[in-house]
Amino acid sequence: MSRTYDHPEPNQWVFPKRNGYRLSCCDCGLTHRVDFRVRNRHIEVRFNHDRRATAAIRREQRKRDARS
Repeated sequence: MSRTYDHPEPNQWVFPKRNGYRLSCCDCGLTHRVDFRVRNRHIEVRFNHDRRATAAIRREQRKRDARS
C-alpha cells in the first residue's frame, strides 16, 4: 500500500487532518501518526511512532540511493 505525504517548504504552514495525520522526516524517514483535538479551548496533540510507515519509507530511500 502506497501512501502519499505532503512536502511543505521550510517554514510553510500546513493544515493537517484532525486524526491520522502522518508526519515523516525527509532525512531519516522516521514517521509519526499525529492526532489533534480541542479540549477546554486548548489544542492537544498526540504523537505515535508508525514503525511500518517508517520501514516502508526507509526501504524506498535505500532503493533510490542504490540507483544513484
